[in-house]
Amino acid sequence: MGAPEEDYNFVFKVVLIGESGVGKTNLLSRFTRNEFSHDSRTTIGVEFSTRTVLVGDAMVKAQIWDTAGLERYRAITSAYYRGAVGALVVFDITKHQTYDEVERWLKELYDHAEATIIVMLVGNKTDLTQAREVPTEEAKMFAENNGLLFVETSALDSTNVEQAFETVLREIFNKVQKQKQKSAPDNAVTLSPESTASTAQSHAPAQRSCCLNL
Repeated sequence: MGAPEEDYNFVFKVVLIGESGVGKTNLLSRFTRNEFSHDSRTTIGVEFSTRTVLVGDAMVKAQIWDTAGLERYRAITSAYYRGAVGALVVFDITKHQTYDEVERWLKELYDHAEATIIVMLVGNKTDLTQAREVPTEEAKMFAENNGLLFVETSALDSTNVEQAFETVLREIFNKVQKQKQKSAPDNAVTLSPESTASTAQSHAPAQRSCCLNL
């Protein structure tokens, strides 16, 4: 599903949110660069990386934003929800406290993003299954009751990482295609009549990565 970065039809902004230490940065690096760091430092501010993939018959540049989980940076990173058409709400299956915070993260997300945003609940660190504190069925039921997609992943051994991102991108693409059938065709990615979430941009560097340091 990977493709040359220089050719694309759409840019989809997707945000990773959740408590600090749940593995958001490694999910980002695993999907965009196939890398994993055992010494991941807490993300300060916001960083993003891109990867271009084939979704349906279109080339989509996924712009994945890693939003800092630390409480003191939340006010700064809230601005980065704007324009997002997809979100992965990540918790650590070995720390129930990170799962308990999911509802608050969802509230923050919906406070800053369009109500039509595609959202997936992600239980990360399945490689530590013996230390699991959050039952799969509990999280799955929560996702179903709240209209969320759901998957469990391991950034360490790559389990379901591709599936998680590709599922979200496919759902966004399908929604965009349905909307385009009802309006004049263009490349604007708009998930609601009031807001243009993202627009296909001119060619960009093959691997674009940015980090805002505070």
